[in-house]
Amino acid sequence: MTPEPSATEQSSDRTPPAVAVVDAQFPGNVGTIARAMKNFGFEDLLLVDPPELDPDGEAYGFAGHAREDVLPNATEISFDRLVAEYHTIGCTAVTNEDDRSHVRFPFSTPADLAERLPTVEAPTALVFGRERVGLTNEELARIDEICSIPASAEYPVLNLGQAATITLYELRSLTLADDETQLPDVERVRAPEPTVDRLYDQWAALLTEINHPEEKRDKTMRMLRRVFGRADLTEREANTLLGILRRATERPAEN
Repeated sequence: MTPEPSATEQSSDRTPPAVAVVDAQFPGNVGTIARAMKNFGFEDLLLVDPPELDPDGEAYGFAGHAREDVLPNATEISFDRLVAEYHTIGCTAVTNEDDRSHVRFPFSTPADLAERLPTVEAPTALVFGRERVGLTNEELARIDEICSIPASAEYPVLNLGQAATITLYELRSLTLADDETQLPDVERVRAPEPTVDRLYDQWAALLTEINHPEEKRDKTMRMLRRVFGRADLTEREANTLLGILRRATERPAEN
């Protein structure tokens, strides 16, 4: 691990949040968090009182491709320096119910943070605590704001690696543009209007062929137009339906 440069020495350009892990007990959890960071485009891993991270041990074994950059480039930092130099967001499962105490209240969800963090003009760090007890009230009192993942009231506590993975997934818009994920371009291209019109004509022909009550045909056609209008059919979808309707309309007369 390398010494952490002062936050004020970093680029003045706004950068994605760092991820800080406080006093993790198990190296595997540090590796899991590093892997989640790699998945969702985060790079800056800060470790407060970390366990030993043996390159041949669990941390690197759990880190996947993050063993090549995120994990070996992690920086060790004190908690005092973390809260002094970063706008800190403490992640916790347990929140207060109202505004009578501000140690764990108010809180944001990760989805809320995804919308608001781009407006924060300061180096930012997401702070995760220990596996068993998370962040203490004393630590949370020194942190700028609180984040909590919505979960079942009966059992809201998540594993450290799970909590970090969910939070980073929700914040991926801060690090990854749509064209930077593995997902293909799913923009739908609506079928040309002449093709859609032929589809409606074929439906009208089928209603006539099956002797659909004449007084109901206009209403049925309006319903079909609304259904297909919401569907935004592609050209291939429209042509497939046209073929099926044409075969149904032109089927041989029954004996």
